[in-house]
Amino acid sequence: MVDQLQGSWKSVSCENFEEYMKELGIGRVSRKLGCLAKPTVTISTNGDVITIKTKSIFKNHEIAFKLGEEFEETRPGGHKTKSTVTLDNGSLMQVQDWDGTETTITRKLVDGKMVVESAVNNVICTRTYQRVPTNSASNSSALSECDPNC
Repeated sequence: MVDQLQGSWKSVSCENFEEYMKELGIGRVSRKLGCLAKPTVTISTNGDVITIKTKSIFKNHEIAFKLGEEFEETRPGGHKTKSTVTLDNGSLMQVQDWDGTETTITRKLVDGKMVVESAVNNVICTRTYQRVPTNSASNSSALSECDPNC
């Protein structure tokens, strides 16, 4: 399943992103800027190490991990977390834990698109990504109108 998620993906829609960021404790200005971003996510593998790079005009984030092994990461909001990623029913399931708070990020393929569901304290954000053709340069600096639910 990881093979099917490999490649570059461009955000095409999101739901409830601002509420999700608010629940994470991210300030209003950063939430508004984050809502404008249309990030590009690139997933690659090198042996048994999986790398996920997220790029936007506001923040870049990269994690590299082995399935089932805990690693430390600093989230774009500044939280230092312990994370573990597993493969569950064809989906990459990432669990982050910091200060007693748990966030779950599920990445899965649905009808040829990557759907990313992020959940914290019963607040769920869903972002949908479309694959970027391999012969096309991605434009990670694109902005979108801010959907009030995004």
